[in-house]
Amino acid sequence: MSDIDEGFYSRQLYVLGHDAMHRMGTTDVLIAGMRGLGVEIAKNVILSGVKSVTVQDEGQAVWTDLSSQFFLKESHLGQNRATCSLQQLSDLNPRVQVSAHTGALDEELLLRFQVVVLTDSSLDEQKRFGELCHSRGIRFIVADTRGLCGQLFCDFGEEFEVLDKDGETPASAIIQGITKDNPGVVLCMDDRRHSFSNGDRVSFSEVQGMTELNSMESVEIKVRGPYSFSICDTSGFSKYERGGIVTEVKQPFKVNFKPMSEALLDIKLLTMNDFGKIARHQTLHLAFQALHGFVKKEQRLPRPRYQPDADTLLNMVRELNAVALLEELDEAAVRSLSFTARGDLAPINAFIGGLAAQEVIKACSRKFTPLRQWLYFDALECLPEEGDQLEEGDFSSKGTRHDGQIAVFGPAFQEKLERQKYFLVGAGAIGCELLKNFALIGLGAGDEGHITVTDMDFIEKSNLNRQFLFRPKDIGKPKSDAAAKAVREMNPRMNITAHQNRLGPDSEGLYDYNFFMGLDGVAAALDNVEGRVYLDGCCVQHQKPMLEGGTLGSKGHTLVVVPHLTESYGQDTSTPSNAIPLCTLKNFPHRIEHTLQWARDHFEGQFKQIPESVNLYLRDEGFVERTLGHGDAEALEVLEGVWNNLESMKDGGQRPTSWEDCVSWARRKWETLYNNDICQLLHCFPPEQVTATGLPFWSGSKRCPHPLTFDPNNSTHMEYVMAAANLYGQIYGINGTRDFASIRKILETVNVPSFTPKSSVKIHVTDKEMEEDKEKGTDEADQARLEELKGKLASPSLKGSAVQMYPVDFEKDDDTNFHMDYIVAASNLRAENYDIPAADRHQSKLIAGRIIPAIATTTAAVAGLMCLELYKLVQGQQKLSSYRTSYFMLSVQYFVWAQPRRPQSYELAGKKYTLWDDFLVDGRRGGQQEMTLGDLRQYVKDKYGLTICTLFYGPAIVYNGQEERHKQRVSDVVKMVTKADIPPHKKMLDLLPSFSEDEDNENAPTIRYLLV
Repeated sequence: MSDIDEGFYSRQLYVLGHDAMHRMGTTDVLIAGMRGLGVEIAKNVILSGVKSVTVQDEGQAVWTDLSSQFFLKESHLGQNRATCSLQQLSDLNPRVQVSAHTGALDEELLLRFQVVVLTDSSLDEQKRFGELCHSRGIRFIVADTRGLCGQLFCDFGEEFEVLDKDGETPASAIIQGITKDNPGVVLCMDDRRHSFSNGDRVSFSEVQGMTELNSMESVEIKVRGPYSFSICDTSGFSKYERGGIVTEVKQPFKVNFKPMSEALLDIKLLTMNDFGKIARHQTLHLAFQALHGFVKKEQRLPRPRYQPDADTLLNMVRELNAVALLEELDEAAVRSLSFTARGDLAPINAFIGGLAAQEVIKACSRKFTPLRQWLYFDALECLPEEGDQLEEGDFSSKGTRHDGQIAVFGPAFQEKLERQKYFLVGAGAIGCELLKNFALIGLGAGDEGHITVTDMDFIEKSNLNRQFLFRPKDIGKPKSDAAAKAVREMNPRMNITAHQNRLGPDSEGLYDYNFFMGLDGVAAALDNVEGRVYLDGCCVQHQKPMLEGGTLGSKGHTLVVVPHLTESYGQDTSTPSNAIPLCTLKNFPHRIEHTLQWARDHFEGQFKQIPESVNLYLRDEGFVERTLGHGDAEALEVLEGVWNNLESMKDGGQRPTSWEDCVSWARRKWETLYNNDICQLLHCFPPEQVTATGLPFWSGSKRCPHPLTFDPNNSTHMEYVMAAANLYGQIYGINGTRDFASIRKILETVNVPSFTPKSSVKIHVTDKEMEEDKEKGTDEADQARLEELKGKLASPSLKGSAVQMYPVDFEKDDDTNFHMDYIVAASNLRAENYDIPAADRHQSKLIAGRIIPAIATTTAAVAGLMCLELYKLVQGQQKLSSYRTSYFMLSVQYFVWAQPRRPQSYELAGKKYTLWDDFLVDGRRGGQQEMTLGDLRQYVKDKYGLTICTLFYGPAIVYNGQEERHKQRVSDVVKMVTKADIPPHKKMLDLLPSFSEDEDNENAPTIRYLLV
């Protein structure tokens, strides 16, 4: 891969980086076995961007394959699986050469590849080819799934070098002090904890005084606390004065692997991913070996729910344990493996396939820590709970696409799955993977079943790298439509309706009480917390379960919400801990994130908010008065911006009439931002300024800036002028150019006013200072200016001659629109002011565009885990211990599995309640006249023994002792206190009561008042 297609790989590049992607682009990969697991691995590896992928399979498609092989159709039955899958695999990523091999695996074939993956293989093949690969330096991976259990094995040779253990950005911190001692102690600024660990190596830069540290390559540290660590002997160094940044230096390391035949005997090579299942996963290590022995002897897998086969397999495991000497055998797990081994489940394949593909990426890129060497996974808790055991019924093949699933759960469960009605919110990366799984398991695919999917977004090129249902021909189409069409092709029986609505108050008319009450459950595939919180509220209100999952690079999480059993997703309690103080942004940046946010703020203010304000002023008579109601300081800023952009440049305003005016504005803006403002700051706080305590003002996180001098031969200077002038032209409908030569010619004629700093200017050092000054209000001069602006903006002639502006919405992924050109140049110039290392376009886009790094492997794994929880929901499992929440990092095989938490309970008048408890009241009592407020109070008193003393609808007080309201209908009182009609679609009002029996209790069940 000589040139990386950044448009296609955009989000993945932020996970892997350019160097790792270049290494992947030289790697040829063989994936053997094209059943469900093999195609899942192939899909993820092809999307990741290796040089070539060859898929090998000698077998023909059978009904069981259709349970999880999403590129096989009924018309492919009896044909070679690899050949049938080839075209669709090739279409995933035209940058990767994909070919099929339908012959047997042999030494000659394997030697053509740098990475070999075996699925659906015998233990003899695994040992034989494992030895070959180990001896020839070929990275070797084995992946296998049987029913609800999965296995993964890696052997990357005698010595495999890892260049980056976890892919995380190197930690850094600002230095506050360094002692002259043995060892020297480094004290970091206390605005944020350092994130170094014992044994990390760090480098120093910009240290003043103890400059010896700046020239040292890297130093090993020992952590002493959240803000300090010790280093080498500094007693002979110069005395520390001020400043300095310490940065983690990532160290490559080497990993040794054993070949398969040796690793089989070494139980210590099991990577434990669930510490509640240590005995089970050690047992599965033997059980998978025994299963291979069973197949070799019987020429078949154990029959579903067949006790004699389970007894045979268990005896074989016991024989293996005579050598392995495990302290505890999980015999129940062995029986469950035997009962379900013929199963082929899409969710299990999605999870193990995601993990296996991530190991392929590690083998190709040398990024992230590889698996050493075994990993086992099971989801046996998906089986029916005790007391609800499956009988030895007919689990045999029926000649249907769901035979692989019926072999595990039986035909009755399959019918139940097909009757489900689910609502999927989001058809992006996780949404695509969920829809694929829904199609394969048959969710909503029966006569009574249905899936509704909504997503307001349209397909972009950067989506194609992980939203695998989309192809280049789909760019520009609604995601939900394209996804629905794709999964109907996978399973023609899918009943699915696609919407393009944003879920929220605006769509309550469609997603109303009747809609939610008709659902069996909801799946959230959203990329923002606000959407999840809103959907969670709907699920609590309508008592529906919710599946939720998310990813961030190689990290993933899943959550299941079960009414009355678990807590809900809950409100967004996260605080913006990384929010940048305003004063830092305005005057004291010390990280590239600060300059990028500053550039983004300037973009939004100049090219979006001002034009929007101008347009509001032109069409809304009350705009000026309403703006004045926001406070004098804000009003002055907004109205000044409106007037400036209405008045032409020749009349003292900033409205251009030509392209030359736009260039002139951009050049003068450059001077203001990068020279004048910095000169003013240094006038207020000179470089040698000291604080009241005698310490240097410019120290710690305050970096002393220097003004820049404009140079038309400096590319960054010119890029700023070019981008700023073009954007300025866009908001006025003036066309510009990218031609630097013509821009330079215009610049020769631009008059840049001289600047003299003013002593009257006050610059705030802290946000608290800024707030205090804001509360004091504006001074007389500002008041006079405000009055002047009111007068000018009231002029009918100004409004009559003005034309509307064209606000710009920031779009990071279009390289032709000047948006990122502006952000990169504006940020890097400010970084130069403050001697902050610049960021390239790629890194700037990540930070300023608030991009969430993403990769297909994590997405597949998350969707697989969500669908395992779906199995439990559909079965109606009621034991908390059956459900799982998860958090994992595929980069380092870190997994946390936990039971969901129970909902918090509270006591009210001697009874216990949770958030799931509400008082459902039929306001029309089966078609009668609607209740009065008095009726409602009496009903609650009679049914629940509680006396309503206050009642709220949102912030409005419906009742607080007003007896005269007793005779009014509840809906009329709500309309009166809210001064608004109840929308026709509103079938349920949420009324928040407090009760006389426990008036001081802040918690009380919501009264769900039905208007049906």
